[in-house]
Amino acid sequence: MTLVATFVSAHGQALLDDGLLARLRAAAPAPATIERLDGEIAADLFAEADDARKLEATLREALAGASVDIIVQPAATRRKRLFLADMDSTMIGQECIDELAAYVGLKEKVSDITERAMRGELEFEPALRERVGLLKGIALGVVDEIIEKSITLTPGGSALVRTMRAHGGYTALVSGGFTVFTGPISRTIGFDEHRSNILLSEGDLLSGVVAEPILGKQAKLDALIELRIRFGLPDEATLAVGDGANDLAMLGEAGLGVAYRAKPAVAAAADARLDHADLTALLYAQGYRGDEIVKAE
Repeated sequence: MTLVATFVSAHGQALLDDGLLARLRAAAPAPATIERLDGEIAADLFAEADDARKLEATLREALAGASVDIIVQPAATRRKRLFLADMDSTMIGQECIDELAAYVGLKEKVSDITERAMRGELEFEPALRERVGLLKGIALGVVDEIIEKSITLTPGGSALVRTMRAHGGYTALVSGGFTVFTGPISRTIGFDEHRSNILLSEGDLLSGVVAEPILGKQAKLDALIELRIRFGLPDEATLAVGDGANDLAMLGEAGLGVAYRAKPAVAAAADARLDHADLTALLYAQGYRGDEIVKAE
């Protein structure tokens, strides 16, 4: 089987010089070939091998600690047609519920619960109910201010979504967060659709209750399966990215499940992980070249 190992430099860096690529080719099963995707930013290595994990381990050792990410997969099925993404700490740099909690002086307490839930130490649904209960009385109007002043988009995310859509792919933002955030954020990034939880309110104030059923681990998995069936796609045509324990089922079901700056258990379980590169790495992994990437508006 022909495997392709895609190497992507850390965000803002160009690390794949001729010397490093030669070292990687020498470490791979012969004969291996190298193709540059975007100068010294991204490159592919093609090799004949049966075990993607074994090849990844060999090539990761050859990287010798360089700030370069590696994604290994079958070359024949690398191009994806369905993309699902987590939002908090994946497509954006923050946890929206933590930013809401900051308005009532509870960010530290809520952040601790969030972190434990994302590591898989707490069940997601009860942890979400507990955190939402602490938000009772917050004015809904602060959401727009949070999005404007506190939320940062993950580099490469909009280019990833818009490039896949330009080539016929379908994209969905599936979050354990809230529609008041996923709605505007998904439109800004360019997703086809978004799915998340609904914060209930009394007048213009949060009631401290989230609508049931809660969109969590199972709902993310169900969304992937539903969309895959809707578009008549094989398993291998799907791509998913996330960072927390509630993403694990979705990542495991996807043809390529990628952990982004993820908790250790998630990074270990996913098909691939991004520790250094931005989200354009998921375009290079599909074989897109630098000049094919649709720039964010």
